[in-house]
Amino acid sequence: MKGLLIRSLIWCALAVLPVNSLGQQTPGPSHPRVVSRQKAAFPHPAQEQTTRPEYSVESPLVTVDVLVTDEDGNVLTGLKKSNFRILDGGKPQIIASFATAAAPITIVILMEYSGVSYDYFAYKSAYWGSQFLNHLEEKDWVALVTYDMKPTVRVDFTRSKPELEQTLRSLSYPQFREANLFDALIETLDQLEPVEGKKSILLIGTGADTFSKNTLDDVLDRLRQTSVTIFSVGVAESEFLNANLRGGGSIGYQQMKNQLQTFANLTGGFAWFPRFEGELPTVFRSVGGTLRNQYALSFAPPRDLRDGKYHRLKVEVVGRDGSPLKVTNKKGQSRKVVVYARDGYTAPKNPAIEKD
Repeated sequence: MKGLLIRSLIWCALAVLPVNSLGQQTPGPSHPRVVSRQKAAFPHPAQEQTTRPEYSVESPLVTVDVLVTDEDGNVLTGLKKSNFRILDGGKPQIIASFATAAAPITIVILMEYSGVSYDYFAYKSAYWGSQFLNHLEEKDWVALVTYDMKPTVRVDFTRSKPELEQTLRSLSYPQFREANLFDALIETLDQLEPVEGKKSILLIGTGADTFSKNTLDDVLDRLRQTSVTIFSVGVAESEFLNANLRGGGSIGYQQMKNQLQTFANLTGGFAWFPRFEGELPTVFRSVGGTLRNQYALSFAPPRDLRDGKYHRLKVEVVGRDGSPLKVTNKKGQSRKVVVYARDGYTAPKNPAIEKD
């Protein structure tokens, strides 16, 4: 219960943060670049040089995006590289690079658009997706992907909000009653993998999966290998709460919520389940606020840790003496520091370990 309260406070705090709260932003890529070994979902636009550290898929570096707040949800800015400690399986690692959040945002709106529930949730998802566009900045890159039987790229990465709005308004009737979330999420992650720099997914839907070839375990395994941050927004909270009041609630809905929450937790993101439309501005401002106020850390796992296994990560924020950082509020009261980052990563394989 306390964890949920802290997250709620963070959402409210992020919703009112100024974009320049971290000071001068480093420029982001001129256009997200996608290079896939197979046919790419997105075209291959040109990529200009950027000052933000970027790492290829083959690089042994592990990147971790970190949001730091106090227990009241106030975002802590101005931290230095020396304030962070990364533990891989309990072992401290050398931080290879450190940067504050880089603009612009690169995000995919992955939206459920199926004929489930007589198209009701499809139209609701489309409307909510259009509301998110109001919280983007001019230089942000956004792509739109919808899914039913399979994911469909509706708009490649663009800075044109009118193009996205027009596409959302002009979506035809859903063609299928399937909502294959697992397949859509894995395929989108695969297509995003070669994109350099920081990227994220805004997943809008019920959380249901009806007919995917991939299983939930397949999705979780894939999430443990990605640096993409997922923000989940469930569109069915109000309807299922009302159903519960009428005695028609479903245990399956709790599973749907748990899936959306787990996707976010594993990748260092957040999940929201708004009951009322009035909550949307706070939710969507929080997405941008999180991405614009994260610290980007990276480290190179030593050879003995490159075992191809999933490693638990822990990020600590410390003071000059190496002890937990101490912060106070405006009243001088001591507050705890809260760190949000992905739970872990899948280590690259070292052939030497396999031979041993």
